[in-house]
Order: sequence, then structure tokens, then C-alpha cells
Amino acid sequence: MAPAYLSGDKAAIEEFLSRFDTFLFDCDGVLWSGDHLFPKVPETLEMLRSRGKRLVFVTNNSTKSRADYKKKFDKLGIPAEVNEVFGSSYSAAVYIARILKLPAPKNKVFVLGESGIEQELDAEGVPYIGGTDPAFRRDIEQSDFDNLANGSALDPDVGVVLIGLDFHVNYLKLATAYQYLQRGVIFLATNTDSSLPMAHSLFPGAGAVGAGVVKAIGKEPLSLGKPSQAMMDAVEGKFHFDRSRTCMVGDRMNTDIQFGIDGKLGGTLAVLTGVSKKEEFLAEGAPTVPAAYVDSLGDLLG
Repeated sequence: MAPAYLSGDKAAIEEFLSRFDTFLFDCDGVLWSGDHLFPKVPETLEMLRSRGKRLVFVTNNSTKSRADYKKKFDKLGIPAEVNEVFGSSYSAAVYIARILKLPAPKNKVFVLGESGIEQELDAEGVPYIGGTDPAFRRDIEQSDFDNLANGSALDPDVGVVLIGLDFHVNYLKLATAYQYLQRGVIFLATNTDSSLPMAHSLFPGAGAVGAGVVKAIGKEPLSLGKPSQAMMDAVEGKFHFDRSRTCMVGDRMNTDIQFGIDGKLGGTLAVLTGVSKKEEFLAEGAPTVPAAYVDSLGDLLG
């Protein structure tokens, strides 16, 4: 069934909004691109709140913690609370701490990623190494090959490798992650997005960062970001919403919209300010089709 085009159709917008009590929003590509806020975003979110709608911001960007996101919302003039943000770093930290429950001290995490992951692991009391540690931000040397191979450079308490978006990825980090995985630790990813929308363009995402390790070890990590239903279960567990009265709003078919469809939400809304273009889901036989779409989020103001 073809998705409904809502932009400019006030009656259709009213009918669509009336179906939902909760809206799950992607951020990058929906609310903003980099530091550029899309038109009328604060007003649109305020309109939804004024109608008693609950808003949850579900993002795959693992470089920022919930506290980081709160600062960004404040900077861009978007009213939001820390506890309304559910990022892939938080999702992964909750999964490791509350679901895996690895016995200490064998619960340490080797992180391929930025400080957002570290902050959320800290908040859940999960020990980690790697991440932003300067000891890993350098070229690999022959002694590293020797010490990784014989295990002397590895921490015996590491039980998980967690891969997210890493702006300082290098061969030493990839090799270290690979050696841990060869020894049978659990393989997780904050998300497996192939690309990241930024500055009105696309750049390599967390999935691209982790691709070298995935190729080397020959298996995929469990993803704790969209469209993984492990993330949907975690979001629902925290916010206790009725899935039939919940709508996922996103710019990307294979993550955001698929997340809502797989989660059997009441509806999905695509916006055309990010990754996916309408030709992608309007084509015959398109694998992922939203229930409705708008040119930009601000169009919901009618």
C-alpha cells in the first residue's frame, strides 16, 4: 500500500496525529543535520506536547550520551529532558549491565568508540577499556603484534567487545578487538548504520567502522540500535507505551522505519530531510515502506 503524503494536507495530518499517544523520534536527519536545526522543529514538538503526546528521542548516534544530547537540545532551543533520550550507547550499557549480567570481574568491555559510550557504561557501573584512552590512539608497532598474539597485551577480564562510531579508528584498535573476539568474548554493536548524516552530506557510520572486525571474525555483532528489536524491547521496558498507539518518525528506511515496522508499532512517518529519498520507498517492490511521509517535520504544523 502506498504511503500517505501529508505535507500541505491539514485534514490528513489531524487524522494521522489522532492515532497516536507516543512518538519515537530519530534525531540526526529528522530534527537537525549536524548543528543545523531544521525549520519549525521546536514548534512542532511543542504542538505535539500541547496535545498530550509523549515524545521519546531514539537515536543510533553512539558518540553522545544522554547528557550530551540534552546539551545539544538546549543549544538548539529544543525543550527536552535527559530521560526522554534513548541512545544506542545507553541501550548497549543497559543490555550489558541488566541483561547479560556477566559476573565481575569478567564483565569488562573493550570499547571501539567515543566518550558517549564510556559515559553510559559508567552510569550503569560497567568497567571498560579502550574507547578514548590515548594508549590506543596511535600507530601499531611490531611489539603490539607480538603482545596481542601471545595475549600479554590483553586484559583477561574483558568479556565483551562493543563497537560504535569511532572518529579515531585505527589498526591497533581493530586488531585488539579481533584478538578478544578470537578468544570467544561477546560481540556487540551500538548500531550498524552504514552512514551518518552530517553537514548536509553522508559520512561513514558505526557499521562502516566495525566492518573490518566483522569481516575478519566472520560473524555479525548483536546490534543494540535501530532496527534491532533488542532496542525496541528496552525502550518499551522503560517507557511502557502501547505499541498500537505509537509512531516511529525517521529519515532512514532500513533503520528508523524498519524499526517501527518490526516492532509492530501503530504507524511510521518518514521525513525527507535525511538519508532516504522518496524514490526509495515509492518504487514498486520497495522492501521498507512507511505508513506516511512529509517533506520535513515542520510540515506537521499544517
